[in-house]
Parts: sequence; structure tokens; C-alpha cells
Amino acid sequence: MKINELAKLSGISAYTLRYYEKLGLLTPAHRSESNYRIYSKDDLTTAKFIKRSKECGFSLAETASLLAIKNDKTQHVCAEAKEITKIKIVELAEQIEKLTRMQSTLQELQAFCCGGQESAEFCSIISTLEKDS
Repeated sequence: MKINELAKLSGISAYTLRYYEKLGLLTPAHRSESNYRIYSKDDLTTAKFIKRSKECGFSLAETASLLAIKNDKTQHVCAEAKEITKIKIVELAEQIEKLTRMQSTLQELQAFCCGGQESAEFCSIISTLEKDS
């Protein structure tokens, strides 16, 4: 299949598929005489794997590591994939904590602002953000 068909079936844009190929995450089976990329069903499976990995929050580097495990299962152990996932869970927990703090701060800023049509010269949100701490 050509890249546009792979894009349609995988739900990944052709531009992104070319980028993944450039990074070495996706390798087309071969090229046609006209130099078109020709992809196989295995490539579609890999593209969907990459998409699912991204949806889980894995970076492209982490996805590459997971692909290496997927592509050579006999040379890897399950613990490798679990460790990558464990690290991602910790990172996500840290991000959630940071976002929760940000949300709380924004709610406090919003609560103290009158939200009226008065000059922003006396806006509590702007004043708070201007402070040096």
C-alpha cells in the first residue's frame, strides 16, 4: 500500500508517517519503480502500535524502545516494557500534580478578581502576576 492508504488506515497523517520513517520508527518494506513508498500489513501494525503508544503518553524515544522490544521479543524480557511504563506512570503523576497546583492557583486568581468593566489598572490577576514573589 502507498503512504496515503497507510495514513487512512492508521489514522496518522502522511507527513507524520514520513517523519516516523525519518526517525527510524517506521520502515517501508520497499519502494516502487517510481520511488513511491510501499508499505506492508506489518508496517500498518507498526504504525498503529506507534499511534497507541503516543495515545498512552509515551515519547517517541520511549516508543522506539517499545518497538525494539516488539520487533525482537526473543531478545527482550517483559520487565523492560514494564519499566518503561512504570517510569511513564511516575512522570504522569508528577505532571498531574503540577497541573492540579496550576489549576488551584488559577482558581484563586479568578476568585479574587471582580471581573468588572473597570480599568485593568486595579485588576487583582494582573497585580498578582506582576509581583516579584
